[in-house]
Amino acid sequence: MGKRDELIARYADDLQNKCGMTPDMDLLTKVTIGCGPSIYNADASTVAGSQQSELETVKDNFLIKKLGLKDGPDLMKAIDSVLETYGKSERNKYRAVVYYMLTKHFGKESVYG
Repeated sequence: MGKRDELIARYADDLQNKCGMTPDMDLLTKVTIGCGPSIYNADASTVAGSQQSELETVKDNFLIKKLGLKDGPDLMKAIDSVLETYGKSERNKYRAVVYYMLTKHFGKESVYG
């Protein structure tokens, strides 16, 4: 099993045990691949939920550029909701898991079709 497969298994475990979701493994794999090399970097692989600049980056680079959503207050609400589901006290909020949940939240699975 390669490093990426191990990470995908870890992300699936987080979705099941921390977020109470049954992951769509095909979509999770595509979202993980879409994150690129950042998944291998300890700092870049996680989302700092308490840093406003980090949340803006998720909004601008992922929700607006990648998923093609229009900017608006509902985008930050969705990010907050996803982070709440993941658990505010959870130290390691993996970027691929957050992106996966946001993709599901907005029904944008077709972007990874």
